[in-house]
Amino acid sequence: MKHLLLGAALCALPLPALADTLIENVDGVTLDATNGIEHFDGLLIGSDGCIVQVLHRGEKRPAKVDYMVDGKGKVLMPGLIDAHAHVMLIGFAALTLDLSETRSLAEAQARIAAYAAAHPDRPWILGRGWNQEQWKLGRMPTAAELDAVVSDRPVWLMRVDGHAGWANGKALAQAGVSALTKDPVGGRIERAAPGGKPAGVLVDNAVSLVEKAVPPPRAEDRDLALATAQQLLLKRGVVAVADMGTTIEDWQSFRRAGDNGTLRVRIMSYAAGIENMMLIGGPGPTPWLYDDRLRLNGVKLYLDGALGSRGARLKAPYADAPGTRGLRLLSDTQLKNLMSRAAFDHFQIAIHAIGDEANAAALSAIEDLAQTYKGDRRWRIEHAQIVDPADIPRFGQNGIVASMQPVHQTSDRTMAEARLGPNRLAGAYAWKSIAATGAKIAFGSDAPVEQPDPFAGLAAAVTRQGPDGEPFGGWQPQERLTREQALAAYTTGAAYAGFAEGRFGRLSRGERGDFLLVDRDPLLTSPADLRATKVLQTWVGGQLMWDAAKAAP
Repeated sequence: MKHLLLGAALCALPLPALADTLIENVDGVTLDATNGIEHFDGLLIGSDGCIVQVLHRGEKRPAKVDYMVDGKGKVLMPGLIDAHAHVMLIGFAALTLDLSETRSLAEAQARIAAYAAAHPDRPWILGRGWNQEQWKLGRMPTAAELDAVVSDRPVWLMRVDGHAGWANGKALAQAGVSALTKDPVGGRIERAAPGGKPAGVLVDNAVSLVEKAVPPPRAEDRDLALATAQQLLLKRGVVAVADMGTTIEDWQSFRRAGDNGTLRVRIMSYAAGIENMMLIGGPGPTPWLYDDRLRLNGVKLYLDGALGSRGARLKAPYADAPGTRGLRLLSDTQLKNLMSRAAFDHFQIAIHAIGDEANAAALSAIEDLAQTYKGDRRWRIEHAQIVDPADIPRFGQNGIVASMQPVHQTSDRTMAEARLGPNRLAGAYAWKSIAATGAKIAFGSDAPVEQPDPFAGLAAAVTRQGPDGEPFGGWQPQERLTREQALAAYTTGAAYAGFAEGRFGRLSRGERGDFLLVDRDPLLTSPADLRATKVLQTWVGGQLMWDAAKAAP
């Protein structure tokens, strides 16, 4: 999604110089080589930012170090990795209109009107986060409902899942979207009967019809968005992130930050399609840059849409919309051709698949290509939200990584029940069943679709309950994970998914010194308290990047 920010300013300090550092007097916990729990009470980090020694009770401490930090008995744990997020969109979402907390159409309209009044200089009103399900609207919102509050300039607002956009009349007019505009392949224009006039919402590939009319952000806007996103991630304890859908412009912003010393979060990048993959990587994945802070791993491909906008491709019609089974954004042949082009040059492939038909198609494509492209490919399926139980065993073949988002289950629960009906829920958000096949599991947030909060994800993974404690006993509780499994999915599993194992993800000798000081032990606290974990400090490569005690409100 494009954004336009006027008058943005960026203030980012370069990283401090590295030195030997001893973190002492901590209640340390990490995962060992088998994902078991290891306890320790000290950490020695070298001047290169890597761990020299994990110190256990009674072990001799070094006689001299440059810096010693007294942890005052706080819990020290590995820095967390978000295996699926959209880095630049996190920043842009924080800098534009946010509708994610609105509970009704009227509340959203009031917020849109107030935002437009507060920003009279912005030629477009841009934002995201609306959710007609949360509003209990029973339908998509309309252009007329936007025109009622802002009619003097274009308004373009992305749905919370990023798979649909809501436009007012001026935006549709500037984009040239009319009753004569045909639905693009893999997209849908919601229309008002009679006459087929665009109603205001465009789904999946139709989004680009309006996006192309939105003025692109400046380089300064992108750099501000990146700095903002990094701050939000570090505050939540996220030290590394897989960026799903990197454009060449995003990559240039990442590189500028790396060059000037303000790239603080590790980014495992997946290009937005083959064209961006070639522009960024050229003949193959890039090397690790900036002390393991940036690498282009591969490419992100979209196979279907999202459940909330009924774009996820299902094997059978939607229970609450029998006239549709969702959208396929690529045919089987197109998918395999794109995968082959990337795999030929050893780019890792990440396939967005939400509906059960899309997941079955992704699994079939991987099975076909794995016969030609041998070796450690780590084929990724992103989301794997709705899977036919008959297809679950297929995840255990060909070295597949299931990249999933626990908070989607708690956010989508009632919507999924309505979309699927009671007889198709057994393979929904089936983390434990997929892990039991031997597939590697990596957890993330899909931010800004959800908050980039790994502790909320950990709590959802072990309870299958939302922040309200509902439903009692958990939704499809047979899919709950142990705390160790959930923590691994946010650390060692997420690192493995991005070819980063041995570099970061564990607190062990030779890996990067990425860790958190938190106010409670995530392996011992109650589920409700786990969700409320406070990050006191975030360290990346032996450097303090976030300190709650010094953070501005």
